[in-house]
Formats: sequence, structure tokens, C-alpha cells
Amino acid sequence: MVKQKTEQPEPNRLYYGDNLEILRGEINDESVDLCYIDPPFNSKRNYNQIYNNIGKEDRAQAVAFTDTWEWDTAAEAGLAEILTNARGLFPAQVGALIIGLQKILGKGSLFAYLVSMTLRIAEIHRVLKPTGSFYLHCDPTASHYLKLVLDAVFCSRRGSFLNEIIWRYQTGGVSKRWFGRKHDIIFWYSKTNSYQFFPDNVRVPRTDEVIRRIKSGTPGATRATTLDKLPDDVFMIQALNAMDKERLGYPTQKPEALLEKLILASSDDGDVVLDAYCGCGTTVAVAQRLKRRWIGIDITYHSVSLIKKRLVESYGADILKSIVESGQPVDMESARALARRTDDRTRKEFEKWAVLTYSNNRAMINDKKGGDGGIDGRAYTADEKEILFSVKSGNVNPGMVRDLRGTIEREGAAAGIFITLQPPTKDMRKEAASAGFHESPYLANPIEKIKIVTIEELLAGARLEIPLVREAVKKAQATNVAEQLRLLE
Repeated sequence: MVKQKTEQPEPNRLYYGDNLEILRGEINDESVDLCYIDPPFNSKRNYNQIYNNIGKEDRAQAVAFTDTWEWDTAAEAGLAEILTNARGLFPAQVGALIIGLQKILGKGSLFAYLVSMTLRIAEIHRVLKPTGSFYLHCDPTASHYLKLVLDAVFCSRRGSFLNEIIWRYQTGGVSKRWFGRKHDIIFWYSKTNSYQFFPDNVRVPRTDEVIRRIKSGTPGATRATTLDKLPDDVFMIQALNAMDKERLGYPTQKPEALLEKLILASSDDGDVVLDAYCGCGTTVAVAQRLKRRWIGIDITYHSVSLIKKRLVESYGADILKSIVESGQPVDMESARALARRTDDRTRKEFEKWAVLTYSNNRAMINDKKGGDGGIDGRAYTADEKEILFSVKSGNVNPGMVRDLRGTIEREGAAAGIFITLQPPTKDMRKEAASAGFHESPYLANPIEKIKIVTIEELLAGARLEIPLVREAVKKAQATNVAEQLRLLE
């Protein structure tokens, strides 16, 4: 008897880069069971200003996304792609909607955002299986526009709008000028009417009063075989506060309970879950815990680094062996390409990648704009002294090493790491050596005051070996006590 070959499941995948390019180049048609996204949008700007495109918008509130939400050549190209249906993904309803929105909004940042989202929603529709579901998380600032886009993409092609889910929480804004803003919106759409839904997986407890009435046999009380009820479209799940044990220090982090409910309701064991804006990796972490396969995509290396760190601290270092990573520099050519990206005016992705990779995701990225002395990251030694990171992608000279030395002395730091794409000169190495060493009874060995590390060395596996006591984000909880103890060995 010939033993049948067992098909191995595809590995989990973590992509670093633009989700539109990755969806188009890496994700097959009808290969995803469930997609959830929580795309960025700056809801703090004045609504009328967005709607009417009056004057200059407050870019300081959206500095991380100024590259993305401007009407520029990329937005113009996206608009042309939709109107010409270049990829065959846009039904006539989508083109008509976009033409109408342009007349109302004009070519400003909000319209650029909607064009960008339309391109990505169409690709998500393509990769969903016929039984697949799509959840889009947003807030009231642009939810009305996004629902129009979703209707045009999904409902014009056998898909259905199923729910507007209200995520209700206690934290959030309170004002004397309007009602307190205490909810987000999650739209649920299916690709066809043959979608998966497992309501029994997410039953919720009845109130004590209802249980008392059922048990007492009060006339008119609902009788049921279980005291749990089927879920409704209002999720009462608390948002994470600053002291929450789940908290990782990521500003828009969502609670695992929220993603757990969606994943349990719309997928089964072994199904593929996609998050194309995966941020700090809550979707990824919950999918891993619930034994789903997952695909995570994010455009910032800080997020990719945080996701890997979160998984390692929950499951151990071997978890990374089961993940296929893509988009990160793997050789000098791809490192140079990242350093020279023309669309990266604000995010400093090359610097983040270099600092986090060399520090094994333990350093803190320096987000200060200006007046930072050329410092791109910070870490802390066992004696609570700072290690400063400075990353250079262009030409380098001894003066830059002297500048780093001056910053170290001025801030009372222990040491500095000078990471360079270009080979350092002999004079640079001489300048670094002249800085001497930092010694402490808390450190087993003295450490160089200034250490020069090339990108070529980093790609070959060079890493920071100094014990650190404080890190960029709080450690993710281990999945169990035994795993936690193993991580502390």
C-alpha cells in the first residue's frame, strides 16, 4: 500500500512594505478566509476642513502619514487606474462613485485617502475566498465614505453588507460641547452569500437579571437550552489603558478580545487570516493563538520588529522559524534601495531597520524631529546608562564620529553605536578608538564608547551583545507559565 503524501500547510507570512504592492505581487486569488484591517486615518482634524478642503490642513497631527494622504502623482495614478479599470477589478459602480466623490471633495487629502483605500479594498476582495469575510475598522470621521466604497466593491459583485458593528468602550473623549465619543465602527462584508459564520463560538453571557427571570420561570421570559445568548452588533469590550498587561506601547493597539471575537466568528481552525495594516500585531498574535494561519503586512519596520518581538516573547525564539519574512533588506543592494527610497521623507525606515535589527528589536526609536543630535535610537545598559544609535546612509567622515562622541558626553551616555552604509575610513575608526571604554560593576566587560558597525556586518549577523534592562515596548505576556520561565532562563 502506497502511503499518500500529506500536504503541508503554508507557513505564516510577515511582509514589510506597501500593502498594495504586496497584495498584488504575493497574495493569490481567493486564498484568504478572513481579512481584518484597521487602516490609519487622522480623525483629530476638523471635519469641515476635511470636507471642504479649506486652507492648509494641520500636518503636525498626521506627520507619520503626510507621504500617504497628499494629493500627488501617486494619488493621480491611482485615480486613473480606477477610472480606466486597468486591472479589471473595478465594476462600473466604483468608477461612478469615485467621480462623484471627486466632485464633492476635490483633489485633497481626504480624496487621496479614499482613492488609496479603494485600490486596496479591491485587492482584498480579489484575495478573499468565496466563503470569506472582510472586516474594516474605522471611526465616524470617514466611515460614511468608506461604506460607500465597500458597497461599490462588494455589493456590486454578489457580496453582501452584513453588519455595522459598534465597538463600545469606556475610555475616550468627554466634552461639554458634544456627547462623549466612546465607540469605533467595524463594517462586515462577505464576498458571497456562502460566507462562514460561527455564532456559537462567540456567545455572550446574559445579565444576572435575565438569568434570574429564566430560572424563576417568569411569564414571558425567554427559555433557552443555554444561559448564554447569541451575539449582537454592539461589542462591549474595554479598550486598553496605559497600565493594561497587554499594552505594548503602540498608540492604536486594539485589545485581543476584540480580534478574538471576529476571528472565532468568521474562521475555523487552519483558515488563513490576513491583516494588511497589522501595526503591533494583535491580529497576528490572536490568529496564532487560535491556530489559524496568518498573513501580516505593514509599511513600517518598527511594526514588523514589534510583531516579531511579541511572538518571540509569547512562544519562544523558535516561532520565527515557522514564519516566512519578506521585504526586509537581505543584501547590500536591498539595503541601499531602502536607504534611497524616494517616498520615505518622514518615516526614516532605513534608520529604524538598522537600529532595531542590530539591537535585536530591543532599542527605542527616537521620534524627535530636530534637535536630536543625529540620534536615531536609544537603549539602556544594566547600569541604567544610555546607548545612543546614529545611522548614516550617505557619505561619512571623522567629524560625524566626533559629533556622536560630543553627544555622548553631553548626555552622560555610556556609549554610542555608529551604523554606516558606506565603509568607514581609517580616520573614523581611529577617532572611535580614541573615545575609550565605558566600565561599570554592572557589566561583565568594558564596552567601547563608540562602536562602528557597517551595514555589511549587520547583514552578516552582527548584533548588539550588551545586556539591556529597558526596552522599546513592554514584553508581551508569555502564553503560559512554563514558556515564561523558559524565556527568563
